[in-house]
Amino acid sequence: MIYIGSHISAAKGYEAMGKQALKLGADTFAFFSRNPRGGKAREIDKKDVENFLKLAKEHHFGKLVAHAPYTMNACAAKADIRAFAREMMADDLKRMEYTPGNYYNFHPGSHVGQGSEAGIEMIAGLLNEVLKPQQTTIVLLETMSGKGSEVGRCFEELQAILKRIELQEKVGVCLDTCHIWDGGYDIVNDLDGVLERFDKIIGLDKLKAIHLNDSMNPLNSHKDRHEKIGQGQIGLDAMEKIINHKSLQGLPFILETPNDDAGWANEIAMLRKLHR
Repeated sequence: MIYIGSHISAAKGYEAMGKQALKLGADTFAFFSRNPRGGKAREIDKKDVENFLKLAKEHHFGKLVAHAPYTMNACAAKADIRAFAREMMADDLKRMEYTPGNYYNFHPGSHVGQGSEAGIEMIAGLLNEVLKPQQTTIVLLETMSGKGSEVGRCFEELQAILKRIELQEKVGVCLDTCHIWDGGYDIVNDLDGVLERFDKIIGLDKLKAIHLNDSMNPLNSHKDRHEKIGQGQIGLDAMEKIINHKSLQGLPFILETPNDDAGWANEIAMLRKLHR
């Protein structure tokens, strides 16, 4: 079993997001915890959350995957930017508890010339400050494509962060198919090998969600340009193998493809037909 959804605007609240997901044929979805460029978060309406939780239970939704703003850089060179990232994540994690038991995904950050080792230490340090024993949300590090000075360009860098985390049960990984393809992992010709490598380095028990995206770029390009499912360099055959892989069943698959609602609805329907 898999859960499939797309990114949905959080502008109108949780219940509206849930209803929109159902219109698309989805049983999970992703949303930005606040404006993707940062800024003040939307006020939470408790009645709206209550209505959503009822809707999600009735329709057997899978785990939701909230996404932190792109501007959040936990390993920035400037202390004030790192402090802003820490405050933003801490606030987001408090807000996530209104919908308990879900996921909060973030890009690890860019070390901007400080070196990956320094970046890894800073990211882990921030997580150790904000993670709390009582929280029900699991924070996910996203696999990155390796452009610029991104941290998380390989499984080893993510594991270097994870092993430094004190509350191990509160962290996991979101695997982005476009990113790891662009990062040099051949999921077209060696999906089993890539997942075996992930398991050996990080552990498949830490893999909590998939960003299912095709890529405009060839293998190992170290870029990050998503393409519609089946129209990129990864291709539909590989996507079918990914969603049917025995190691990935039960995970939420989130589409971040360059689409409108009609396009996402078509992709969701297509993927459901391909899932066995």
